[in-house]
Amino acid sequence: MRETPKFTVRNEPFTCIHCGTEVRPLQSGGCRNHCPVCFYSLHLDIHPGDRASDCRGILEPVRIESHSKKGYMIVHRCRQCGHLTKNKLALEDPVQPDSFDRMLELMRNVPGV
Repeated sequence: MRETPKFTVRNEPFTCIHCGTEVRPLQSGGCRNHCPVCFYSLHLDIHPGDRASDCRGILEPVRIESHSKKGYMIVHRCRQCGHLTKNKLALEDPVQPDSFDRMLELMRNVPGV
């Protein structure tokens, strides 16, 4: 059995399954797996970018975490299988930055805060 790489760079446009936003590739060349407006995504990967997951469920944004080296990270939970995943926010993208207001909204809605 062939092992898949742990990270495959995919910086492709897509249409958000949740709100319909046309999402453009990041200018930095990084990888955005979520809508910059509502932060929803799809459960497509086992390892980032491999498109090997059979689930295909909707990844709902559940919270924001701060990482000392990566900055703000969005945490998603798959509505279908419960899988948790993280992706770096692109707040500084010059063309289509992630919504700062949406980030603050998710930070305010964390239970116990």
